[in-house]
Amino acid sequence: MKFINPYTPGAGFMPAYMAGREKLLDDAEKYLDAIVKCYPQQSVIYSGLRGVGKTVLLNAIEGIADNKTVLYEHIEIKERRHIRNDKGYFEQQIAGMCKKFLHQMSLSESAKDIVRKAKSALAAFTVTYNLQDNAMSAGFSENLISYVNTGDLSSDLTDLFVTMGKGAAKIGYAICFFIDEIQYMKESEIEALVTAIHRCNQLRLPVMMFGAGLPKILKTLGEAKSYTERLFLFEKVDALSSDEVCAAVEEPALEFNVHYSREALLKIIDITGKYPFFIQALCSTIWNQVNKMRIEAEDVEKAISEFWLNMDKGFFMVRYERCTKKEKEFMFAMVKCGELPCTISNVASIMKAKVNSISTFRAQLINKGLIYATDYAEIDFTVPQFDGFLKRINPDLKIK
Repeated sequence: MKFINPYTPGAGFMPAYMAGREKLLDDAEKYLDAIVKCYPQQSVIYSGLRGVGKTVLLNAIEGIADNKTVLYEHIEIKERRHIRNDKGYFEQQIAGMCKKFLHQMSLSESAKDIVRKAKSALAAFTVTYNLQDNAMSAGFSENLISYVNTGDLSSDLTDLFVTMGKGAAKIGYAICFFIDEIQYMKESEIEALVTAIHRCNQLRLPVMMFGAGLPKILKTLGEAKSYTERLFLFEKVDALSSDEVCAAVEEPALEFNVHYSREALLKIIDITGKYPFFIQALCSTIWNQVNKMRIEAEDVEKAISEFWLNMDKGFFMVRYERCTKKEKEFMFAMVKCGELPCTISNVASIMKAKVNSISTFRAQLINKGLIYATDYAEIDFTVPQFDGFLKRINPDLKIK
């Protein structure tokens, strides 16, 4: 195409037109408006498969927060296997966010005393959890109020959030944490975060969180605290409707007066399974191949092989290569079941093993974010169409 490519297939890249998330964005704006006025709000957790646009949604809500009296920061929780020593990893990230909040609040004279106390809490927090970071300690050289932490993460994080919440309320601001890939948090970290936000809600302090993660996070949060279902709103982010897919495809092209035939749109809907990332990736491939003002079904057809090649080399393969030989055998056995979700007993039967002997591989794949429990003893892939990828790299795979 002679025009620039308006489609953006990337990790969390904002699309030219964000289809199908209008209600979620409208609701998020209402929550932000309410929390600024110190009306306690349930924090929000967006859960869904890979490629549905959870990170994009968080980024869009941050854009809304930009236009309000909201102090916010965004962190992405990393899978800990990539970190040699993850001691204090989460605490470091939270402390970094809090330091930025306190710097912004310190610009207000009206909150001087409460911010000084919050700085003491943060300074004590960094010492208690051995956060050896010169950048973190910078700015805490003044004579601060003596503050003693307990060494219990839930208690200390609660004290820190409460003192910051009081400072924010003093200057008419709200504090908002945006946390992506929340499924990689440890249970102790989730429990501490839930406890801290819950206490802020009880005290009507303007502190809340928007989080995003894979479906497994629903169970993890439920196990962390008995009141989690009252503290959080759980929003499922899923594939788009057919009309929303058409909007996501057509709207970015209208700027260049490029149109899609109805047949082309139907083929895109079928190939992508209506998942936003797949839509962006396929349309980007089509756009790069054609050079005309109307895109037909045959243009989509010609782009399919390159689209899947790009997806296999990037989106799918990077996840597959993270797995051990046994984990790969487990996933191939899932595909051999013939229908997903599948039961762990069927997987065991295909692997000619007992259920308890393969449970370790199941747990490892769940921890790596590749599969999730859809129901009791049932599992599925967190990556849409991952079964198709496994069939392409193993064409001799015999389906049960």
